[in-house]
Amino acid sequence: MGSVFRSEEMCMAQLFLQSGSAYDCISELGEMGLVEFRDLNPSVSAFQRKFVSEIKRCEEMERILGYLLREIRKTGIPLPDMEVSPGAPLPKQVLEIMERLQRLELELCEVARNKEKLQKNLLELTEYDLMLKVTRGFMRRSERDQLGPRYEEFPFLDKDSVTGCTSMQRLGAKLGFISGLIQRAKMEAFERMLWRACKGYTILSHTELDECVQDPDTGEFTKSVVFLISFWGDQIGQKVQKICDCYHCHVYPHPDSAEEREEVMESLKTRTQDLQTVLHRTEEYLRQVLDKASESVCTWVIQVQKMKAIYHILNLCSFDVTNKCLIAEVWCPVNDLAALRGALEEGSRKSGASIPSFVNRIPSNGTPPTLLRTNKFTSGFQNIVDAYGVGSYREVNPAPYTVVTFPFLFAVMFGDLGHGVVMVLFALWMVLCEKDPKVKRSRNEIWKMFFEGRYMILMMGLFSIYTGLIYNECFSKPLNIFSSGWSVRAMFTELQWTNETLCTNPLLTLDPNVTGVFNGPYPFGIDPIWNMATNRLSFLNSYKMKMSVILGVLHMTFGVVLGVFNHLHFRQKLNLYLVFLPELLFLLCLFGYLGFMIVYKWLAFSVTDSRTAPSVLVHFINMFLMKGDGEPALYPGQMGVQVLLLMVAVLSVPVLLLGSPIHLYWLHHGGRSQGSYRGYERVQRGSVEDLSVTMAQDMEEGVSHSDHSTSREAQPEFALGDVLLHQAIHTIEYCLGCISNSASYLRLWALSLAHAQLSEVLWDMVMRLGFRGDSGGGAVLLALVFSLFAVLTVSILLLMEGLSAFLHALRLHWVEFQNKFYSGTGIKFIPFDFSLLPSGLDQDMLMGEGSVL
Repeated sequence: MGSVFRSEEMCMAQLFLQSGSAYDCISELGEMGLVEFRDLNPSVSAFQRKFVSEIKRCEEMERILGYLLREIRKTGIPLPDMEVSPGAPLPKQVLEIMERLQRLELELCEVARNKEKLQKNLLELTEYDLMLKVTRGFMRRSERDQLGPRYEEFPFLDKDSVTGCTSMQRLGAKLGFISGLIQRAKMEAFERMLWRACKGYTILSHTELDECVQDPDTGEFTKSVVFLISFWGDQIGQKVQKICDCYHCHVYPHPDSAEEREEVMESLKTRTQDLQTVLHRTEEYLRQVLDKASESVCTWVIQVQKMKAIYHILNLCSFDVTNKCLIAEVWCPVNDLAALRGALEEGSRKSGASIPSFVNRIPSNGTPPTLLRTNKFTSGFQNIVDAYGVGSYREVNPAPYTVVTFPFLFAVMFGDLGHGVVMVLFALWMVLCEKDPKVKRSRNEIWKMFFEGRYMILMMGLFSIYTGLIYNECFSKPLNIFSSGWSVRAMFTELQWTNETLCTNPLLTLDPNVTGVFNGPYPFGIDPIWNMATNRLSFLNSYKMKMSVILGVLHMTFGVVLGVFNHLHFRQKLNLYLVFLPELLFLLCLFGYLGFMIVYKWLAFSVTDSRTAPSVLVHFINMFLMKGDGEPALYPGQMGVQVLLLMVAVLSVPVLLLGSPIHLYWLHHGGRSQGSYRGYERVQRGSVEDLSVTMAQDMEEGVSHSDHSTSREAQPEFALGDVLLHQAIHTIEYCLGCISNSASYLRLWALSLAHAQLSEVLWDMVMRLGFRGDSGGGAVLLALVFSLFAVLTVSILLLMEGLSAFLHALRLHWVEFQNKFYSGTGIKFIPFDFSLLPSGLDQDMLMGEGSVL
């Protein structure tokens, strides 16, 4: 089989890399993505490895690049698209890139600091000017009130009638002012603290600003309050200043006179204009620097990521005794060994090494990783299989068969011509736009899931169209493509019905035994006349239930048959008789026979004698009871055939239970030379089939029987009880699973009926209302109803019902189909490939839409 049907054959290879060309060789391997490296220094910590300093240098460059990208994103400069990914830089170019990045960082930091200082000064000047305008109103109001309001509780502020001085002025106290801005949320607590701390020796005037003011410290827009505090004495002034500092008030000097206030405001206006000019020039210079940096930053990001990955791989290698050669061990597909040698030769040529690097294939006792090559069409189906479990090495891959069976089982539950057409159009649009960079680089996770599964959606839509034609349903309505096989006219011509019959009977039954009533089956699908019948649901119930049983038996049988390819590939020929044959006989003799009776009944009985047809379910129950129970036979000799099939199914159980354990016991106790194989240890902790897997691996690796004979004494003793217990669990699981899995396929019947009924309810309760309008507003009403019908169809029937059918089809493949032959206990092959590198910068949302990482 090819790599699509079975994983690639892998081998362990040893790379000998010269110290001078190791970097270039690893770079070539990263571009091609051929091999998976093994860690040859598992006991050495990450901080004690050879190339730690180089990795730290790469991380420092990543930090600088992250800073550059954040600044570029703040400025809104678009990043260029990278059509071709640049290669890893040469070691001699690393110091040059590092120097350029450090110089650029210093320049940007200096310009950014200057810009921040200028912005902060500009905001402070703006606040100061705004505060002066507001406090000017306070002072004018005080002058109108003749030197301020009179407070009865502060008699010491009243002037003496003789001297014209207040009591505080006679004591030598000086009147002072503190003005500034404070956040509105802090104003109430600030006022309370001021009153308690100063014992009433202050007068507070404040007003809230209408617009939000940008905070010079944080840059955030907040609601602020302008305040003016009048106080007597330096000690009170110090207390007020400390309280303002505690509440993070923005305090500004307050002019003593109106003339000084005007001078300050005029000066602020001039300084603000100068600051704006300098700030504008600074921003222009910063944008020029960032524009120049944006031309190379994407290239630097990719190069640093690749360089860091190369040094991580070099840390996995070990040095030889001379420290002149690095040794690496890799898993590589056998078919890519020639390409691997070519990559090493190219790396040696680029580095100018006098001694080329080379590769040797070595034997290995480890389990090889699983590599399954996919394309854009099969990758979605392969992901479904891998979500259950990565396939074991060289076992049959279910993905090629899932390409057909998964969409088909989905369509059985989702069969509707109209819904299938909508799915196909949506999938075709995604397929046609798959090369659009904007579509591929979208960050929406839900959209990514849909886009990656575009071919799967296309297949599901195509199969839904097919099953919709079978069910003859298009948005729950039938299509009369061919003329119906039933005729009402014959009931009148044969004098079975009269006009009086139509008037007196609300329900009438077409008799197929009357000549001309039934002219033959509908050419394709279900006859549209069933949509008018009152027993339509009963007919579809019976049809879809029996169809689900037949499809389930065929699907499970196909899974059992696929196990034959595993037995043959791993040279387990006896398992064909001890495992495959009993499993197949047990399944077919019971549930295969049930499917046979359903098909035979469809073929043997027509509509003319359908009333005399026996019940398949009763006959299937009587098969286990071994009695006829007075039911007419379905075919001659039915009782004898059923007894024979039941006996074969019963006898296959002990063969399945005891066959493999007895065979292994015979091998261990002198049964040919195969008894010396090392597979018994694996059987005890794995499965019985692993024995032959080990034997096949030994033959591929060239290990002789004598090699195993020398190590036979080191093997643990063969435990027949453990093998019997394992096989008993497998037998019970399979036999009971055949019953439960067959019943599980009835979900095809249940979800198909549910989807059809929900579609019909949506049509009757929504769309039908649009056809009841009069000639005046009927068109408008129809447009509105159709819009509602389209939204409900997409959201409920396509998304919710589609997701439900998808999950049920997924369960049928994972549990009912794949467990018949697929273990899914392998290790996925993860090559060293630059295209698979995760980008920490991209994950932190530091790169724009033009990013290539």
